[in-house]
Amino acid sequence: MSQSTLTPLEPPQTGAGSPLGNGLKQRHLSMIALGGVIGAGLFVGSGAGIAAAGPSIVLAYAASGLLVMFVMRMLGEMSAANPASGSFSVHAERAIGPWAGFTAGWMFWTLLCVGVAIEGIGAAHIMTGWFPGTPSWMWVLVFMAVFCGSNLAAVSNFGEFEFWFAALKIGAIALFLGLGVLAVLGLLPGTASPGTANLLHDGGLLPHGVDGLLVGLLASVVAYGGLETVTIAAAESENPVAGVAKAVRTTMWRIAIVYVGSMLVIVTLLPWNDPAVTADGPYAATLDHLGIPAAGEIMNVVILIALMSAMNANIYGSSRMAYSLVSRGQGPEGLGKVSGGVPRRAVLASCGFGFVTVLLSYWYPDTLFAWLLNMVGGVILVVWGFIAVSQLMLRRRLEREAPEKLVVKMWGFPHLTWVALAGVAGVLVLMALGEDTRVQVVFTGGLTVALAVTGYLVQRRAAAAR
Repeated sequence: MSQSTLTPLEPPQTGAGSPLGNGLKQRHLSMIALGGVIGAGLFVGSGAGIAAAGPSIVLAYAASGLLVMFVMRMLGEMSAANPASGSFSVHAERAIGPWAGFTAGWMFWTLLCVGVAIEGIGAAHIMTGWFPGTPSWMWVLVFMAVFCGSNLAAVSNFGEFEFWFAALKIGAIALFLGLGVLAVLGLLPGTASPGTANLLHDGGLLPHGVDGLLVGLLASVVAYGGLETVTIAAAESENPVAGVAKAVRTTMWRIAIVYVGSMLVIVTLLPWNDPAVTADGPYAATLDHLGIPAAGEIMNVVILIALMSAMNANIYGSSRMAYSLVSRGQGPEGLGKVSGGVPRRAVLASCGFGFVTVLLSYWYPDTLFAWLLNMVGGVILVVWGFIAVSQLMLRRRLEREAPEKLVVKMWGFPHLTWVALAGVAGVLVLMALGEDTRVQVVFTGGLTVALAVTGYLVQRRAAAAR
């Protein structure tokens, strides 16, 4: 698409011109950015990656982490220049066209709503373990009611929930890393330094070869999903531009410390093929190895907090994305009503879809729910692709029309943008080649095509109505 066909620059969807509130303070935004990288997928899902990749899981997380840094930098550049509750959906619309904004936005909305269901089911599983005999659906209903209620209230309520959730997660990961580093150095009482024994023995750095590394790479990419929510939240903060800039600039060290650092600690302290890594989760297994009492229950508490935090953030992110789409004429008008600075109908619609998805997991676990899981399996990669293409198209335009808005700049433009785009395509190819992940590519591709065609038809109808 030529530069002349780009959608004109529009004012930010923030501030006095937006019906949404701006109740998120800088402390909320900073903690959302910090806590957003610490999810249940990191605490539990990383175990499968370690079992497949062995010590090379560190390389897998570093490689995918680098890709995420590039994506967040590109997204930060566009969001700082044009803060909007629709984030990358708005940028895709301005750069590529309304159909692209429609596709990226509703794909992400579906991903977040299905995520709410998965997290609610996971949280209920922990609660039924603590309270045997209680039904899972009851706990899912309780969690859905609590977080739906918090998101129906002022946005500052969402910010407070996430502030304290993030603080607890950050405290837990900091304590884990502190104990782990002391143990690696042999400074923790009752432990001896393992040196490089677990890194180089039992098959070496690549016990399952390159194939294992690739499986670990795919597992690590999934764990990074959700970082994009901070650019959505920034649109309702006191200072959106400064908030986005600060959040994006700290992405590098957060990823390096939380993900790569903790993976290095785990595979240094524990043999990668220890059954407890997958059975109990890598963090619980490491704490148990260090002799920490009740390690499993401690991690269950941390995982529950991570799940509740993710539910809260996903309901927020999905409702704001739906509101943004509707406000741009790309969704049911009824969802666009805002009262008290909150798009309450969009919140209810997002929660409703999430709860229906939970019911599908009980009624049709092997059919409809499995289809949904497969459809969202590669969504985050498609979204990252839209972000990269949008940044390629908008950067030159900003340099020409509004250079003062380039508060955050993508490194090595355009070369690293192309590298990131190639990385996204490469991961999708790897998924297509894998027996276990190929079906996800097919289903995600089907969802992408269906939404793109629908978006194009909506675009044509809107153009004809002018």
